[in-house]
Amino acid sequence: QVQLVESGGGLVQAGGSLRLSCAASGRTFGNYNIGWFRQAPGKEREFVAAISRSGISTLYADSVKGRFTISRDGAKNTVYLQMNSLKPEDTAIYYCAASNRLLATREFEYEYWGQGTQVTVSS
Repeated sequence: QVQLVESGGGLVQAGGSLRLSCAASGRTFGNYNIGWFRQAPGKEREFVAAISRSGISTLYADSVKGRFTISRDGAKNTVYLQMNSLKPEDTAIYYCAASNRLLATREFEYEYWGQGTQVTVSS
């Protein structure tokens, strides 16, 4: 089992940057692919990005390609989401999740979830 804690959210102006962190507990962190999802008010939760166990493979939603970068640090049991050129439509609660299945974009592929961190982008 793995527990996930997100941090790094906040209020930023459009065009600004934030870096989210997803800290995982447990010695089996390296066994999991990690994904980031987000949920805006009144909308369903959607996939943002994912990174494989090795850190070699990544996936991104079209809406964030070229602006967001996902990475992981095995020594720190942490996955990061660097978000640049933020837009008001990026405003959402951001969640990280862990999966020991294939690198995936769908929620049901992920077994463990964090509590989320709020990102607000003002125009």
